[in-house]
Amino acid sequence: MSRFWSPIVEKLVPYTPGEQPGQRTVIKLNTNENPYGPSPLALQAIQAATGEGLRLYPDPVASELRDAIAGSFSLDVDHIHAGNGSDEVLAQAFNAFFTGKDAVVFPDITYSFYRTYCELYSIQAEKIPLDSAFRCDPKNYRGPCGGVVIANPNAPTGIAMPLEGIVQILQQNPDVVVIVDEAYVDFGAESAASLVPDFENLLVVQTFSKSRSLAGLRVGFAIGQPHLIEALQRVKDSFNSYPLGRLSLAGAVAAWMDREWFDRTRHLVMADREKTVTALEEQGFDVLPSSANFLFASHEKVSAEKLLRDLRARGILVRHFARERIGNHLRISIGTSEECAALLAATASIIRE
Repeated sequence: MSRFWSPIVEKLVPYTPGEQPGQRTVIKLNTNENPYGPSPLALQAIQAATGEGLRLYPDPVASELRDAIAGSFSLDVDHIHAGNGSDEVLAQAFNAFFTGKDAVVFPDITYSFYRTYCELYSIQAEKIPLDSAFRCDPKNYRGPCGGVVIANPNAPTGIAMPLEGIVQILQQNPDVVVIVDEAYVDFGAESAASLVPDFENLLVVQTFSKSRSLAGLRVGFAIGQPHLIEALQRVKDSFNSYPLGRLSLAGAVAAWMDREWFDRTRHLVMADREKTVTALEEQGFDVLPSSANFLFASHEKVSAEKLLRDLRARGILVRHFARERIGNHLRISIGTSEECAALLAATASIIRE
């Protein structure tokens, strides 16, 4: 019955999320979820907020959360925008800053939602090829455009660009907004948030889903100068004035304040990442240098399709992108130490076979 659709709907190629299986007996290394639970303080705050107050609408401007985030970056609350996951914040940013302008540029291998946003908002997209080592060269991001989007660390490669590269891109594009998507920044990269006071065209986007283990709450935020935040607020309030519920706000504030849990769990992930890299390389894998909570790896003798299929048969889920240049790579999320050990035992067995 597509005759009832708007013309844009038929043209859309929606983003495909990683599989969320109903059974919980699998080892789930396919969606970059944090293997460690949320801060206990966040869980307590969510429980405390569960009650009669849920009949009331939440704070439409997320004042407490934005104030907490702003304080950590030595900024004012009008430098912070909050939304229902960083995906929503990014969608609002594409709408606020890129519609009706020249082509937006981003890497050819990156988070595929950027392409989807461009299709949804009728924004022209120009993809800049990563180099042969899958790195993003800042020199390629110069010249007329409607905006720039950089995932740092990049996904699905996990490779981070040094902060001086971000500065170079900002300086080369002073008249358009540069979005730096930092979903994975807490696992080893340097945030561009420190650059916000110096660049009026910089918008940094982060999430609570990865390093704070709150993917199920859907909380994201943007950091930028007040004129950019005002644009995001206008888009938000023209679509949904209450994107964050009371439970999400309560849990996010508590998680943000629990720095001890945040640091302990992210360093556990980083330590297991490095151990897993070493072990995979000993098995003959080529693993890209990762500053994220996942690895991007290929094997010279065993195809990604076979690895994907045989790992699944052993109850281990990883992610494969059947796309040009990366069709023989797997993206492998870092799980607990036990889950990483199970992965390594399985890959060793598959390679022996």
